[in-house]
Amino acid sequence: MKLFTYFRSSAAFRVRIALNLKGLAYEPAFVHLPKGEHRQASYTRIDPQGLLPSLQADGATLHQSLAIIEYLDETHPEPRLLPRNALERARVRSLSLLVACEIHPLNNLRTLQHLRKSLGQDEEGIKAWYRHWIADGLAKLEADLARGPKGRYCHGDLPSMADCCLVPQVFNARRYESDLTAFPSILRIFDECMKLAAFDKAQPSKQPDAEQ
Repeated sequence: MKLFTYFRSSAAFRVRIALNLKGLAYEPAFVHLPKGEHRQASYTRIDPQGLLPSLQADGATLHQSLAIIEYLDETHPEPRLLPRNALERARVRSLSLLVACEIHPLNNLRTLQHLRKSLGQDEEGIKAWYRHWIADGLAKLEADLARGPKGRYCHGDLPSMADCCLVPQVFNARRYESDLTAFPSILRIFDECMKLAAFDKAQPSKQPDAEQ
């Protein structure tokens, strides 16, 4: 397997966690997002979406982090990242999509670059935007986690695709110095996840392409 990744890409971070949880070896291929390498023809030939991550496996190239994680779960079913029960599986997808579709797009690199370059926002304005939407999204996630099934992780006592999504989002929030004290369930789950080598080894600072 070959994973096209960037150390600060939260979407790639999700897939790195999933690969580690599955115990799957992969070759990393580094695509530098701030330098725009994802828009160069050498990469768009691999991923016409021009996004990270992409995973080459079984003679095909897969795109979009949640689709990749579901593919890994179907082809390497243990340990499971989506429950066997359909209702439980739907809840894990719901939690995952809340992060991937509701929180992350408002705060990803191209959104922040648009705020800076096209709308003239300074760094304080960008940070205010980031923290507002992080707080809005994490409040929704916290409410869902607080009333859901109890366990060590997002859904029960085994890490799932939802945890693969939650952990990178907390890393991002902390990078922008967001106040997370209102989200005790999220912080508890984050701490549980980071006790596992699969999560720890996937974090940005431990990637070969990590920068200050």
